Amino acid sequence: MVETILIIDDEQDVVDLVAFNLQRAGYKTVSARDGNTALQRARENQPDLIVLDLMLPGMDGTEVCKRLKAEPKTASIPIIMLTAKAEEVDRVVGLELGADDYVTKPFSPRELGLRVKSILRRSKGESKPSEVLKHGELTVDIAKHEASVKGKRLDLTATEFRLLVTLMERRGRVQPRERLLADVWDYSPDTDTRTVDTHVRRLREKLGKAADFVETVRGVGYRFAEKG
Repeated sequence: MVETILIIDDEQDVVDLVAFNLQRAGYKTVSARDGNTALQRARENQPDLIVLDLMLPGMDGTEVCKRLKAEPKTASIPIIMLTAKAEEVDRVVGLELGADDYVTKPFSPRELGLRVKSILRRSKGESKPSEVLKHGELTVDIAKHEASVKGKRLDLTATEFRLLVTLMERRGRVQPRERLLADVWDYSPDTDTRTVDTHVRRLREKLGKAADFVETVRGVGYRFAEKG
């Protein structure tokens, strides 16, 4: 089955460039050039992934992201932010709203294609078929792609779920940021490691009382507590 990518950008040349490269990689693409149209296309087409520009006329990209994540029908669709904004705060806001990754303009079409491929692979739940991980009040069912604390299900993105599983499977062992980038994101070690920090912070917020299980090892990375 051909996977569909929704491209949201107000610059037609950017839409054409992204669409050309993704179609050449074997994906089907649809596009929108403003926020309202983007929401409509997402609902109608149920794309496998969305490439979203933050700088949109009228409704900006952060609001589009927020609304997509608030609707059950579109909440699970992975989002890559594509933006000319270089400031860290803009990237962090997007990630905290639920986006899975970001690429800044000017961008490499090849890099964007690799990130699309990586996120789609993660979102398909390529994981062990029947393993259930438990630690204190935290339970993770890998086959069902579900995590819960005291029986209450957590609303995790595909990236957050993979990050949690990776840390839990290696409990007690320090995981450098660069290692997590390679194993969770499938990125090279020279990628901005702040991506890891932002996702860990968001994961902890969702874990609630179980957040203390994810320990920071200053100057190195993160570790899942050995004892519950």
